[in-house]
Amino acid sequence: MGTPAKRIVISGYYGFNNSGDEAVLQSILLALQEQGERQGVLFVPVVLSVTPGETSRTYGVESVHRMKPGEVWAALRGADGLISGGGSLLQDETGWKTIPYYLAVIRLAQWLNKPVFIYSQGIGPVNRPMFHGWVRSAFQRCTYITVRDEESKALLTRTGLSADRVQVVPDPVMGMPLRSRPPQNREDGSNCIIGVSVRFWRTDRAELHAIAQALRTILDETEAHVRFLPFHLPSDQEASLYVLGQIGGNYEHRISLADGIVHPQDMLAEVAECRLLIGMRLHSLIYAASQFVPMVGVSYDPKIDQFLNRLDMKAATSTQSASAADIAEHSLALLANGKAWKEDKHPAIERLKNEAQRPAALIASFYAKGRD
Repeated sequence: MGTPAKRIVISGYYGFNNSGDEAVLQSILLALQEQGERQGVLFVPVVLSVTPGETSRTYGVESVHRMKPGEVWAALRGADGLISGGGSLLQDETGWKTIPYYLAVIRLAQWLNKPVFIYSQGIGPVNRPMFHGWVRSAFQRCTYITVRDEESKALLTRTGLSADRVQVVPDPVMGMPLRSRPPQNREDGSNCIIGVSVRFWRTDRAELHAIAQALRTILDETEAHVRFLPFHLPSDQEASLYVLGQIGGNYEHRISLADGIVHPQDMLAEVAECRLLIGMRLHSLIYAASQFVPMVGVSYDPKIDQFLNRLDMKAATSTQSASAADIAEHSLALLANGKAWKEDKHPAIERLKNEAQRPAALIASFYAKGRD
């Protein structure tokens, strides 16, 4: 008999030109392939995407439109299971419609008697109490539940879900490999690239002004080159250009912008070239950690702090009270002591990288045992 093929629908925030979420998808696909080969299961992914044609071309998978109920229904009906994740899917900070959408996909799969796997999700914030019961009810019927931090597990237990149902694993992107050449970042003063990932958040742009001021200080005190890395197009590119405009001065030859990078492994290669990364986007920090690049976090959301906590780190500053001095101080210290940082964080990073495929291993084991 040949290897059994299992069609798995993957639900998440895919097709929106967000490098972080695309990295989650790429990491899940690679992990399923690797774990399936190890355990004798052939996975056939079907991705729910807002741009299914682009998703199919980029990753070589089947894809259907996430907002067309008929297509979602048909995909789930013909599937052997549903993966919901990863990323921050179940949160109502950005709007009230997000949680109902993702729970509706889960509920539909359960109504069709398909096993559902929660894959390394970041849960919360959930500010509306009515959603607690909805989440608990849907998750109680899930086959496996994995979340990316202890805070997400704690939130689920507050909804009434049993703690022993929830496993804490790393973000799947920690396990995403480089596609090609090894990184060329160096510990001496040559080829000193500082990657910068920014996004719009505050209406007064105070955090972007602080980052610009910090970058001026760093450029004045080092020979570094600043390279802006937009993770969500086109908005992060616009934010990068805004900060670039705020820097001013005669730094043009020492500043560049990574333009139009869509594939997550191409962005990972950019981050791997850096000697330091200053990041607002969660996955910019995860990319850096996975490549042992020292990072400085600027927190706009608890998920930033939660990830840094796993490396026994804290954000240099927050968007609520952004401090240019703190960003510059943390950055200059890491530039001077990058080797010591890598030695200190190496065990924790290796552990996260090794554990990142655990959800895929659980799913492959489920199907390898002949259950459906």
